[in-house]
Amino acid sequence: MFWVLLLLPAWAVAGLACLRLCLAAVRAAAVDTGAVGREHALTLYEAAFLSGGPRRVADLTLVSMARQRRLLLAHTGWATVVDPRGRDEMERSVIGAIGPGGQSRIAPVRAAAATADAVRALADRLVGAGLAVPDDARSVAAGVRRVRVAAVTVCALGAAALALPLPMDQPRLLIALWFALPLTLTLGCLAIARMEAHPYSRWASPAGQRLIGSLVRHADGTADDRTYLTSVALRGIHAVGEPDLRAAFAHREEYAEEHGERRP
Repeated sequence: MFWVLLLLPAWAVAGLACLRLCLAAVRAAAVDTGAVGREHALTLYEAAFLSGGPRRVADLTLVSMARQRRLLLAHTGWATVVDPRGRDEMERSVIGAIGPGGQSRIAPVRAAAATADAVRALADRLVGAGLAVPDDARSVAAGVRRVRVAAVTVCALGAAALALPLPMDQPRLLIALWFALPLTLTLGCLAIARMEAHPYSRWASPAGQRLIGSLVRHADGTADDRTYLTSVALRGIHAVGEPDLRAAFAHREEYAEEHGERRP
C-alpha cells in the first residue's frame, strides 16, 4: 500500500493547481465585467504594456527616441543621449536611467526604465480601467503553467508507484487507473482553459486583449511613424526593421543572458 502515499500528493498537487487556475479565471472574468461599456483609446505606451509588460514599454520608448534622433542606439549595444529633454515621463525615465554621463549599455537602461515610477503608474491606470490584470491575479497564464506542472508531477508519481514492488493481489492496472483520475482532472482543466481563456495573456485582461486585437490589423510596420511604433508596441523588437537598431537590441539580449535576466 505504499503507492497510496504517492497517490495522495498526486491528488493534492492536481487539486490545488486546478483550484488556483479556476480562481484566477474567476478574477479575470470579474475584471472583464468591470470594464464592460468603457470606451478607452489606447496610447502606444498602454498598448506596449498590455502586449509585453514593463520591458516592452521601455523598448518602445528607446525605439521611439532613436527614430526621432534624440537617442543614439549603436549597433554595439550602447545608448547615447542626443537630446536630454524628455518629452514625457517615460522618456525622462530612460534619460535618467542612462545617467549624467549621457551614455550607457542598453540592457541596464532597459531594466531600470521598466521599473520606473512612470511605468508603475501606467500599470495602475490600466488595472483601474479593467484593462490589465492586477499583480495578485496576474494569472490565468500562471495558473495554466501550474496545472501543466501538476500533470507532469502526477505522471511522475504514477510511474514511481508502478515501479514499486507490489503484492500479487494488487494489479498494476488498478493503480494506474487511480493515478489516471487526477491526471484526467488536470488535462480536463487545461482543455477548458484552452477553450474559454486562450490566449493566455500575462498582462492584459480580456477587455485589454480585445483592444489589443483591434490594433493588430493596423500594425503592419510599413506606413507612417505611428503605425511603425504601434507594431513595435504590439510585437516588440521583432518588428524593428533597421539592421543597426536590431543589432543594438541583439546586444541587449546577449547582456540579459550573461546576467541571468528573464525575458518578458
